[in-house]
Amino acid sequence: MKRMSELETMLRSIDHRGYPAYKSLAGSYDFTDFVLSIDHIQGDPFASPSRLTILVNRRRAAFPEEYLDQPWKRRALADYVLRAFGKAVGRFSFQAGGSGKSGLMGVSRPGQEVLSRTACEFTPEQLVVRFEVGFPAAGRTVLAGELSRILFDYLPKCVQAALFYRSLPAGEVRRAVWLSEDQHFIRDQLGQLRLAAFVGDGSILPRESGVSDRPMKEAVAFSSPDSLAVTLQLPHHGPLRGMGIRRGITLIAGGGYHGKSTLLKALERGVYDHIAGDGREYVITDSTAVKLRAEDGRKITGVDISLFINDLPNGSDTRQFSTLDASGSTSQAAAIVESLEAGSRLFLIDEDTSATNFMVRDALMQQVVAKKKEPITPFLERARDLYEKAGVSTILVVGSCGSYFYIADTVLQMDCYRALDITEKVREILDGLKKGESGEPFRADGFVLPAAGRPHTLSHSQPARDRENAGRGRRGRENGPREEHRKVKTLGKTSFSLDRETVDLRYVEQLVDSEQTAALSYLLRYAKEHYESSWLSQAQVIDELEALMAKKGLAALCESSYVPVNLALPRRQEIFACFNRY
Repeated sequence: MKRMSELETMLRSIDHRGYPAYKSLAGSYDFTDFVLSIDHIQGDPFASPSRLTILVNRRRAAFPEEYLDQPWKRRALADYVLRAFGKAVGRFSFQAGGSGKSGLMGVSRPGQEVLSRTACEFTPEQLVVRFEVGFPAAGRTVLAGELSRILFDYLPKCVQAALFYRSLPAGEVRRAVWLSEDQHFIRDQLGQLRLAAFVGDGSILPRESGVSDRPMKEAVAFSSPDSLAVTLQLPHHGPLRGMGIRRGITLIAGGGYHGKSTLLKALERGVYDHIAGDGREYVITDSTAVKLRAEDGRKITGVDISLFINDLPNGSDTRQFSTLDASGSTSQAAAIVESLEAGSRLFLIDEDTSATNFMVRDALMQQVVAKKKEPITPFLERARDLYEKAGVSTILVVGSCGSYFYIADTVLQMDCYRALDITEKVREILDGLKKGESGEPFRADGFVLPAAGRPHTLSHSQPARDRENAGRGRRGRENGPREEHRKVKTLGKTSFSLDRETVDLRYVEQLVDSEQTAALSYLLRYAKEHYESSWLSQAQVIDELEALMAKKGLAALCESSYVPVNLALPRRQEIFACFNRY
């Protein structure tokens, strides 16, 4: 490791030289209170910014050890520190002059969720912060004086303001950590109380707008119906009353624009912890919950969808179903089976985004079209067995189909964003109806879950359109990894490309950050390079990847000389969803 004074000397020596002279600065430098590592230097001032890392000894940073003794506490504290560092950096970004990205100081910008990120993490010995800097230039001529201002004036001020406990408001830090403990406590209580989800009274569920995830101002605060109210004694908050959604089948009904989908969206995001002030801090959902929907046109490879679809007219084997262009019903059936393989215990479904023929066949349709002529067994006929025999609950938003009332354990009505428990009312209505006239569901005979482990490995046979790519992959395995296998490009939150193939994640709705998508691209690349020629099942490969990340963090996926600043940990369910769409 070099001294800070050596970096100053090197900067003076390259002033006004060509931009490639900056490459000589790569390395680590001791700034006394912290270590600055210049990991990757951009090729010119218009390219992606240079990547830097700050390392602060944990003893010197002096955050209380009781804030770091559990994974959820470390995640919450790292999230708070990252946000503080981002605010500090934002005051100095582009204060140094130059062309292109000169003077940019950038760091990960978290949203409302608290995620594990490479941008800021606590290791056993250090606080590690990764960020970007646009090295200044006039045209393509080094402006060493401007970079000196960034590294020796701006950056130390940011470090002192955000990365040492003494500089931060102790009360805010404590509240961030305590909130994580309370959220973890609720998540733990879900299992003990046999709940699928909990929504705390006073929660603000509506969002500011379609493009803003911040809470809506003057929104109606959530209040639990008395019949579903649960009071939890949280470690720090104390008693908290809220709605406990029991395991089983729960329907969310109500008129249009009254808050049905808003509640479901909050439950969908409840698999993550949220920051204070978000309004959904105490909306906690089973961590394995998956939002399901129809996904016309998605790729399906080797999935057993026979639980829902059989006897297709073209003779396709639905026990090993593959297609490049799935229909709404086949895509939703595949998503359910894939989610079962990923270990999900709760399905979240909105009638509006589902395939109608997959969800229900009413009594009249059953009479008009004989069952033996209909290859689809609708979800209506499987939902009860999925819970009773497989332990998988369902929370379903309904607006037009009454058949699901017959199988529901709990029925909520959203009325002007207020939740009402109308379960008994619905049962009285059903008791007053004659069977057969109201669309009571036909119960399908037999219930056998598809095999839990899919038989194919990562090197499974691929459909015809991918034969060229598949051949290139085989040559790679014979001759060692090819360079094109290693090229990944994240295209926002919704997709990434690997091996010239785009992986479309638009409808994986519980991805909340583009950094999770970036991490998925690294996970898939790592899996291809290390497991493609193995005979491990996909589930076993993902087990291996999760064990690797648990031991070494997201950095373990990066085999280059530096760790990207922009990776965030996805859930197991999203890893499965990503692999299943490749």
